[in-house]
Amino acid sequence: MPACCIYNDVFQYETNKVTRIKSMNYGTIKWIFHMIVFSYVSFALVSDKLYQWKEPLISSVHTKVKGVAEVREEILENGIKKEVQRVFDTADYTFHLQGNSFFVMTNFLETEGQTQGLCPEHPDRRTLCSSDRNCKNGWMDPQSKGIQTGRCIVYKGKQKTCEVSAWCPTEATKEAPRPALLTSAENFTVLIKNNIDFPGHNYTTRNVLPDFNISCTFHKIQNPLCPIFRLGDIFRETGDNFSEMAIQGGIMGIEIYWDCNLDSWSHHCHPKYSFRRLDDRTTNDSSYMSPRSPGYNFRYAKYYKENNVEKRTLIKVFGIRFDILVFGTGGKLDVIQLIVYIGSTLSYFGLATVFIDFLINTYSSKCCRSHVYPYCKCCACCAVNEYYYAKKCESIVEPKPTLKYVSFVDELHIRRVDQQLLGRSLQDVKGEKVPRPLMDFTDLSRLPLSLQDPTPIPGQPEQIQLLSAEATPRPSNNPAWCQCGNCLPSQLPERRRSLEELCCRKKPGACITTSEPFGKLVLSRRALQFLLLYQEPLLVLDMESTNRRLRHCAYRCYTTWRFGSQDLADFGILPSCCRWKIRREFPKSDGQYSGFKSPY
Repeated sequence: MPACCIYNDVFQYETNKVTRIKSMNYGTIKWIFHMIVFSYVSFALVSDKLYQWKEPLISSVHTKVKGVAEVREEILENGIKKEVQRVFDTADYTFHLQGNSFFVMTNFLETEGQTQGLCPEHPDRRTLCSSDRNCKNGWMDPQSKGIQTGRCIVYKGKQKTCEVSAWCPTEATKEAPRPALLTSAENFTVLIKNNIDFPGHNYTTRNVLPDFNISCTFHKIQNPLCPIFRLGDIFRETGDNFSEMAIQGGIMGIEIYWDCNLDSWSHHCHPKYSFRRLDDRTTNDSSYMSPRSPGYNFRYAKYYKENNVEKRTLIKVFGIRFDILVFGTGGKLDVIQLIVYIGSTLSYFGLATVFIDFLINTYSSKCCRSHVYPYCKCCACCAVNEYYYAKKCESIVEPKPTLKYVSFVDELHIRRVDQQLLGRSLQDVKGEKVPRPLMDFTDLSRLPLSLQDPTPIPGQPEQIQLLSAEATPRPSNNPAWCQCGNCLPSQLPERRRSLEELCCRKKPGACITTSEPFGKLVLSRRALQFLLLYQEPLLVLDMESTNRRLRHCAYRCYTTWRFGSQDLADFGILPSCCRWKIRREFPKSDGQYSGFKSPY
């Protein structure tokens, strides 16, 4: 049996109940939202090609730098300064780097004729000394040019430094030449060959076109696809000055962006070049040893032998490193991507519902009802939102043990009490006002014929029995909280007694039990029996069971009559006068009654 229940639960379908509001204003708002969302979704689908499956590229880069530079520098030969002219070609000023990078030398410092030996270190704050005690034998400073021997010797004149075992003479600390020795390097050109592959789309291409003109030079507007770049033009694109950057060196990025549309009907796959400076151009710290010194430099040496003695020329190179950054995607129509995009954007159409629900909830709030509508005539038309809200939402109160509903015959509303009574009479608890639900008259057809309208007598006006304006005289045992004169003290224990201390009226007046509807709807034995048989047509009861069922049916008839809603009737408290009137009509043999019990 449990397996059968689980099987039946599987083959079920649940859906939400929808309230359709026929309103010109809200209908217009809905369609405006839908048109905005549809326009945005369609535009994004076409412009961003969101119907494609996009794959990142795999890239390889190869570069060739071309150009010749003339360098004029002064050298000291036999105490005489002499200007020397040198020509630098590609082999002199380019260096191989790992990755997609290449380096162009723009400036340099040379220390010639170095040999392995002992010599004083170049003077600075770390190497100056006054005696051997300032030098430590075997000390190796990462910033030093060699290993100290422990001796303090003369460097020049009265200046002394620690002796080191190193390539001598040690490199002097000098500023880079100004202007840069290879300022003409801005006229060098570089050919960048970039091959890309999209393995998922089985597509390969490169930036060098079949009709490539080897004499072209890249220009952002006139020749944007040419892969040959003049170095000076690259700096002009970034707003930097080549001559200034050539002194200390730097790092420049060449970005190649591929946005490939591989669909056959709109095929497009060409690179887009852009440039940016990557090193820190803001620092002003140009000290020799500072890690924040600007530019880009490194050292290398040229080794040779003279008179069978190994020597070298140490060269500190300043230049510009060019990093080639290749990125991009290739996209092609994919049905799954299209379905996923459409599915993900369907939720955007719910924005109209969210916005309209926000308006309805806002304009139907208690704040608007109490503080806006009475004083703002222009906002009076918004009061219809209360009707929409009532049709759209169903408020449910948590069925707590302290929840109770009270209905007074001299009040148009119902009171909700959700608190512990703590010995106070329920009659004296103020509670929260709740609108009385509209009466459903469809169930009147179930009543017996004696409760239906009698045949009118010609010539006689119809009469409706009204409650008397005068209250019933109070008997001697009438409690103080009673306002109608028919209430009796509760038989419940002391701790529960306050729950039954309730009258049918809030103010003194006639009791509801004296009205004609009370007698016909609540106390009519024939009507109650008819309702019991309506539920159970074959019901057969003895006298005791009949009274119990009729009494409980009368309780239910009263709560349904006075509270209107079944949810309220379940927690409705009968007034003492009505309760005892029903008990006297349908008594219990022992005269002991249990009182109200919460249904949950």
